[in-house]
Amino acid sequence: MGVINTPMIPWCQTSLPLDIQCNIHIKLENMQRTGSFKIRGVANQFARRPRGGHYVTMSAGNYGKSFAYALKLYGEKGKVVMPETAPVSRSTLIQSLGVEVERVPTSRLMDVVNRCVREDNMTFLHSYDDLDLIAGHASLGLEVLEVMPEPDVVVVCCGGGGLLAGVAAAIKLSGCEKTRIYGVEPEGEIKSAVSALYKSGLVVEPSGCAAFAAIVGKKIPDLEGKNVVCILSGGNIVKDELANFPD
Repeated sequence: MGVINTPMIPWCQTSLPLDIQCNIHIKLENMQRTGSFKIRGVANQFARRPRGGHYVTMSAGNYGKSFAYALKLYGEKGKVVMPETAPVSRSTLIQSLGVEVERVPTSRLMDVVNRCVREDNMTFLHSYDDLDLIAGHASLGLEVLEVMPEPDVVVVCCGGGGLLAGVAAAIKLSGCEKTRIYGVEPEGEIKSAVSALYKSGLVVEPSGCAAFAAIVGKKIPDLEGKNVVCILSGGNIVKDELANFPD
């Protein structure tokens, strides 16, 4: 499916200085195919299933985009059930790939998925709670170790937890017992983090820069002198959304 081994570069190669006394490398999943890490898990989900399926998932954006890309690539049929709160631009993009989108209240997402499984004989692919998906995300952890074989700290953006689980499994099962791994959910510092990354030449969506925000916001303890990996998990943000962030 063309999953990209994305660049992992030292922060010093960007144009923005940071007041942090550690060796930070950033893993640029915002440069991944479909714009986020999600394609890693989706690729493995589809690789583990027979062709000719009829699939359904629920997603507010990035997983749905990767899911739709895979359906188009393999000529499969499917549907993305999206919460009504998701930007219309995301459902339009998924529909442009030839995939049906049904927008429903968030409280009804699982009900609609279950209806599709029951009435239309569709197969549900979960966007984070799926072992094949987690195994696919583990490829990111292995790529980190190719560049930095023994990182002291790895900081991962965390939503549903699939990426965190995959990266942690890959790193720990590779023998890096002393590596500290942190999962970070977005909160208050996100806007300034998006702006800082943009000023350094990197377009990263708010949820995708949670790990970076935690590092620069000094939420991760004991980083001084350490080799630190920060995963920027996605870059699916449009110019209208960028306009909402401070200069």
